[in-house]
Formats: sequence, C-alpha cells, structure tokens
Amino acid sequence: MKKTVAVLAFLVLGLYNGLSQTANLKDKLPADTKIKKGVLPNGMTYYIQNTDVVKDAASYYIIQNVGSVLENDEQQGLAHFLEHMAFNGTENFEGKGILNTLQKHGAVFGKDINAYTSFDETVYNMNNIPTTEALIDTCLLVLHDWSHYLLLTDEEIDAERGVIKEEWRTRQSGRMRIFKKQLPVLFNNTIYANRMPIGLMDVVENFEYKALRDFYHDWYRTDLQAIAIVGDIDVEAIEQKIKDLFSDIPAVENPKERIVVNIPDNDEMLYTMAMDEEVTTSQVSFNIRHPRSLEDETVADLKESLLNSMITSMFSDRIKEVTQKPDAPFLGTWINYGKHSRTANTFSVTISPKPNNQHEAFKAALEEVNRAVKFGFTKEEIDRTVVQFKNYYENQISKEDDRSHGAIVQTMQRNYLDNDAMIGIEDEYAIVKSLFETLSEDEVHKRIKELYTKKNRFVTVIGVEGRSNLTEEDAARIIQDVENDATLEPYTDGFAGKTLISGVNITAGNIVSEDKNEAIGSTTYKLSNGITVHYKFADKNKNDVKLRAVSYGGLSLVEDEDLPSAEYTTTIAQKSGLGDYSAVDLSKVLAGKSASTSVGISNLSESVNGSSVTKDVETMLQMVYLRFVKPRFDEDAFKVFQGQVDNYIIRKSKDINSKIADSVTVTLYGDNNPKHRLFTKEYASEINFDKIKTIYGQRFNNAADFEFFIVGDVQEAQLKPLLEQYIASIPTNKIVEEWQDNSVNWVSNTIDKDVYLTMEDPKSSVKIAYKNTIDYNLKNVMLARALGDILKLRYTETLREEEGGTYGAGASAWVSKRPKEEVGVGIGFDCNPDKVEKLTEIAHNELKKIAQGAINQEDLDKTTTNYLKERKQQEGFNSYDMNLLTAFYREGYNMNDPENFENIVKSITAEQLQAFTTKVLDNAKSYEIIIKPKE
Repeated sequence: MKKTVAVLAFLVLGLYNGLSQTANLKDKLPADTKIKKGVLPNGMTYYIQNTDVVKDAASYYIIQNVGSVLENDEQQGLAHFLEHMAFNGTENFEGKGILNTLQKHGAVFGKDINAYTSFDETVYNMNNIPTTEALIDTCLLVLHDWSHYLLLTDEEIDAERGVIKEEWRTRQSGRMRIFKKQLPVLFNNTIYANRMPIGLMDVVENFEYKALRDFYHDWYRTDLQAIAIVGDIDVEAIEQKIKDLFSDIPAVENPKERIVVNIPDNDEMLYTMAMDEEVTTSQVSFNIRHPRSLEDETVADLKESLLNSMITSMFSDRIKEVTQKPDAPFLGTWINYGKHSRTANTFSVTISPKPNNQHEAFKAALEEVNRAVKFGFTKEEIDRTVVQFKNYYENQISKEDDRSHGAIVQTMQRNYLDNDAMIGIEDEYAIVKSLFETLSEDEVHKRIKELYTKKNRFVTVIGVEGRSNLTEEDAARIIQDVENDATLEPYTDGFAGKTLISGVNITAGNIVSEDKNEAIGSTTYKLSNGITVHYKFADKNKNDVKLRAVSYGGLSLVEDEDLPSAEYTTTIAQKSGLGDYSAVDLSKVLAGKSASTSVGISNLSESVNGSSVTKDVETMLQMVYLRFVKPRFDEDAFKVFQGQVDNYIIRKSKDINSKIADSVTVTLYGDNNPKHRLFTKEYASEINFDKIKTIYGQRFNNAADFEFFIVGDVQEAQLKPLLEQYIASIPTNKIVEEWQDNSVNWVSNTIDKDVYLTMEDPKSSVKIAYKNTIDYNLKNVMLARALGDILKLRYTETLREEEGGTYGAGASAWVSKRPKEEVGVGIGFDCNPDKVEKLTEIAHNELKKIAQGAINQEDLDKTTTNYLKERKQQEGFNSYDMNLLTAFYREGYNMNDPENFENIVKSITAEQLQAFTTKVLDNAKSYEIIIKPKE
C-alpha cells in the first residue's frame, strides 16, 4: 500500500463526506474538490488550488517524473546537472534571465526559487510570488520553458561543471561515504545502488554536450510532467491560461519507456557494514521491505495506513520509556514505516548504540519489537493513541485554511508521482472516526505481525574501527534468539486518570488593571503578583496561540566556572518532564492535548515559550505555572544526558566539520577562554546536576521580572480568568535583574590564519568577518541587512557563476543593540583548495567595491523589493503580531508605523550603503581564517 505515515504529523489523507458509519473498505478515495486537476491533450497534467494563506501571492511548481534512475552509465549525474541548467538559459529567459526577472520582484534564489533532483523525480519551484497579472504570466512562462525550452548552450554547460563539483565537495562527509557503500543492500543491487543523484564527478567534468541534450530530449516531455499552481488566484482564469500556453508544447513521438524500478524480494537477510575514518560512532538499522502499490487508493488502504501510524506511534512511546533508563544500551531508537522507493515501503528500526554496545542495543530494540509482535499493544495504549489522533484531526481541520503552499503541493506531487489520493481532511476524519468505532486490539495486533515478516529483511551497520561491531552472524543469531525467547513478557501500562496539576494547590490572583493600546490593538494586564501580560487577539492563523515570557539576565549573570552547567540547564529541565511527571509520563498526561512549553537561557536573557490550540490554552498556562513553581529535575534524565554527551564527544573527535568549528573558536579566543570553551571531556565533566538546579532557580526565580506576551486565537473572555488562575497565582518577589556586558574580545584585532586539517575529501573552508562600533538605530539595521544580501548576490555571480569555485557563499551583516552597539559582517564558503586564495581575494574585493561606491543599483532594488514583499506577506500571520507586540514593549517602536520600516527601506540609496560600508570597514576588527587540507 502507498500511504505510509510514519508519525502523526504527516497524516494528511482524506475520506468520503457521505460515507456511512460502516465504511466500505473497497471504495476508492475521492479527490478533494478544492483541487482542480486536468490533463492537456499533449499529456501534461496540471493542478490548481486557491488559498489566501499568503495574501496576494502564489507558488508555481513543475514536477518532472524524471530522476537519476533514468540515466545510463555515461550520464551519471546528468539528471541533477540538467536541474542546474534550467536556471542558465531558456527560450524566453536567456542566461540568468529567470533569476534576474523574479529577483526584481523580491524573490530570493535558494529561498523562493529552487529545485531538487532525486532518484525518481526532479521538482522546480517559485514560491510566494506576488499575483499581479504580469507576474502570473511570467511565472507560467517560466514553467513553460522549464518543460521544453531549455537552451543548454555549450558555454553555460561548461560554466556549471565547477559549480556541481563544488556542490559535491560541500556535501561530502564520512556519513555520506558510508551511505554510498550501503546502497547495494538498501536497494538490493538494483539501479538505485549506482545512481546517486549528484552523480560521478568524472562524468560531470568530462561528459560531451550531446549526452546532456540527449537526456533532456528523452525525458523532459509532457507525458512525464505536471505543473502545480497554488495561491491567491482565480482558478478558472489560471486554468485557461494553462490551456492557452501549454497545449502547444509538442508531445514526444515514440517516447522511451519510463521504467519503474521494482526492488526484488530476498528470502535471506541482506547485510552490510561500512566504516569511515571520520565516523567514530555506530548505528544499526533493521529493516523489512514491503511492496508499495501504485493502484488507486481505497478505504482499506487508509485503514492500513492508519494502523501503521498508530503502531509506530505506540512503538515510539515504548522505546522512549526504555531510552529514559540510564542503563539502556542505546542512546535512541527510532521505529518508522515509510516510503523507501517508488514501489517499496520499509518498516525500520534504527538504533544509536552507546559506545561498545552494538550487540546489546540491537537485542534490546528487537525485544521491544517482538514484545509487541507476540503480545500486541494494551487497551490503554490504543485508547490513548486514538485520543491523540482524534485531537490531531480536529486541529488540522481547524487550521485547514492555514496550510502552506508547499504542503498543498506535496499532496499534488504525491498524487502525480505515486498515485496517492488527494482527499479533504474533514472527509477523512469522518471515516477515521467510524474506523475507530470498530477497531479492535486484535486488528492492531494482526497488523504488527504483517509488518514483521521473515522475507525482505536487511540490516545495515555503521561500524567503528577497533570496536566490537555487529557482524552478519551476530545479527542473525540475536534475531533468532529474541524471536524464540520464551521469557519475553507483555508490556504493562498502569498510567491512567491523572491530570497535569493533580495534587497542586493553586491560589488564584487577580487582574488589578487593564490598559488598551489603540496604536497596535493590544491590551496590557497588570496582575496582583506584579506580573505584566501584554495580549493581542490574532486569528490570521486559526486555532493557534503563542506565549512568550522574557527576562533580562541570562548567562551574563553566571560565573565562568558554572557556565558548563548553565549552558545545559534548560536541556535537563526539558528532558526531566514537568511537575510530578517524567518526560515519558508527561506525554501520557497530555494525550489529546495540543499544548507545549519550553524554557531557554541565552547570553542576555531567559525565557519561557508556549504554544497551544485555542481549546488548550488552559493547559499551556498550567505548564507555564509549573515551569516557575514546580520545575522537575530528574537524576535519571541527567544520567541519560551524560551518556549522550559521551557519545557526542566521541562522534565529534574525527568529524571534519567539528574540527573546523573548533579550529575557528581557538583561533579567535585562544585555547582556554572560559566563555568560549571547546566541548571536551573536561568540559563535560563540569556539567553538574546540583548546579543545574541552582542555576534554574536563580534564572527563573521571579516571574514578575519577566514580561509576558500572549498572541493568538483566544478571546479576552476566555483568557482573563485563566491568567488570574495560573499566572497571577505564581509566587513572585521584588528582585529585578539586568544583563551584564561579559562579551569577550578576539585574541587580536586583526587575525589572518591558515589552519591545516587532515580530511578524507579535500576542501577549503573560508571564514571572514569584520566588526566595528556603530550607533544602533533602525536605519542602520536595514543598511546592514541590505549589505549582507547584496554581498550574497555578488558572490553568487562571482564566486559561483563566474569562477565555478563554490556551490554557494553565505554572507550576512547585522547591527546589535546589546551588549554593545556594534556592526558585524560575516562571510563563509567551502571551495576547491586549488582556488581558495583567488576566491578569498574576490570575497574581500566585493566588500571593498561596495565601500568604494561600486554598487549595482539593480542589486539594491532587488534587495529592497524583497524586504517590502516579505514584510507584506509576513503581516498575514500571527507571528507578525507577536513580533509587533514584543518590539513595541521591549524595543520601544511600532512596527506598523511606516517610518519604522517601509519608509526606511524605500529611502535606502547606493550612496547611503556606500557610506555605511565605509564606516563598517574603517579601522574594523577583522579575521580571515582559511581551513586547508593537510598534505
């Protein structure tokens, strides 16, 4: 079956509206009427849906049923290469015409305009493009050209070879090399095993132009293409435009067969173990492959998918209980059922063993699987899962109008590529409820047994040199022993009937004053215990409520010797649970609720954050109360954390990216800076459980020193009594704290250093930064942002496109207000070691050119247009109102006032940017750190 929902969050199927209480399992699942689907005479499929989740914007996709499995041996990597070429010249957009055209209207390459290539498909997208008539026509014309009219000039092909090589270099790692070694077993020696989408660099660097053009003409054709348009659009008008523009694209005569790769069955277990010099921690994965149908889906398919999802959810809950025990042999185990290939699903058990515990971890994980296979799940587990699923559906129905363009297109894409049904969530829930009414424990148990088959098993092991690794014989023996273990006992679940605040005595307070803020449409409540709460109703996102409480202080008030404990104080608080409940029991208490809270300590502040749906605001506020009054610190949770830390230290010991990060830290701050220490065994040994409890008590000592913000779909009448009950009741005191400036300077005002590291796949990594003092104001904030974004445009053109020396260079600039008023510029990229000196010089020169006034007005216009576009689109979400509220009361300005954003953006000139950049660079502190491969 095709629907493979591994976790609850991805259950987005749909069902009949008019089906009876007893669903006919043979009935096909009908299409969502909100989605318009059609097929043109030339074979091209199209999907259209109207949604105003982003006001006055639409997203455009072309889904090519074409991936790397269609390459021949001489074309390995060309499906992905072709994806790049779609941005390098088409019939109506020569050169970089697509990017230049869309960027002029505020779109950003990589963020709004992108594509990906996989084994079986290639998908291009243009997201959140304003829906002016002209831009709609432009985007449709881009899709038209992506379908059939790529230019593929010799010059552009040759220019892109280097970019692809650098993408390959950037993505190389020890785990990527191991993954490649595992491919023959993962896909049972089918063509998948030899068709990594990135391809072979020997092919990429040397293929003849004809090879790429042949692949293009063979496979980029209308019978293998679908377009999807989703947004604030007129569906009928868009459909007519599609018919007018796309119908004339010629269908290919005598097309090549688009093969669908079937992975053959295996009676004997397949096995592979792979190791790499840069990988020092192990992983074991036990998998069972199942067939995945491409036939039309029925109610029976939905029921099977529902059972799969329930089973993996309940498995996960059980595994979490084991993981929370300090003597567990694994750090984590993840059980999933999901898509493996176009025609296969996989039931998988992925295990992260503790060091030197591969055998014990494998056995313990399989025992939990076989416990369920032998005895099933308890009635309590099933009942709790049903409640969770019903809650999920009800929340999704209430938020259906808030589904993102991407989520909607995913439904369309799965329909086109895999023939998955497109069904409305309300219709689905009607059937799911009827399925729940007749669901028995035996049905769940039967489905577990069907998942746990003897055929099509495969085990993959990431081994570690010099350790006792799980061999094929070991794995087979453990599987046999566990399956034949007569001492295995059923799981018992005695948890029931408890609530979050059972046994907690709360004395309610009251609201002593209310103050309306007409400027931003908010209300401020003063509570009897001294707490201030700012509230703003917002239902741009339905059934969504957020809370934020912030206080100054943070790590700046912690002594240096306590910093290791302080850094992980909130981590342990989260892992420990809350109130009277461990993390495992807390999830059971909250079954059927959609509410969560988290705590954080940053350099200058501490915070409590909350999120809930409208009906569960009370639960969220109860959790906030407990965060202050009854936080939980569990010694077992701390011991589990220590095991994770030990494994992390081993893992990072040879990881090249960790070595790079550590090298940068030491270069900037020296070997023993107490505020910038490396994560070593010595550091980890100083993380102390008792200190963590003390630090939490200090940082969250006085709720009245926190400023509370609540924004979302909750009416004042519902909120006020809850504030009195759970927030006004928090004990407070008169202690008020301020942050301290404990910032640390670099070891030198000018740092220029090359660092040489041993690495399997040679690459250079360039890190450049400048910082200087500057006045903090909103104009400087926007000038800095513009500087960083214009640098990215320049680096894309020079370092990537002209030099072919990097896959992409990051650049950003910012102005900080606390602890110092400073401006910073950061630049970073990986590249070919042979070109590093030249590329580094270009990176510096592009920044200097801006300071000298060589600013491309088109780049500036693209950047400021993007800011205005994004701001307009952000205003349609509740998160904007939260930012509006916090900016007004914490930073002292009104985001809605054009003088604080729109007018600033529109007033930015090249001359202002030049002057700003000159000031940034004038006597600036700077560093240039280049990581190079050791010979």
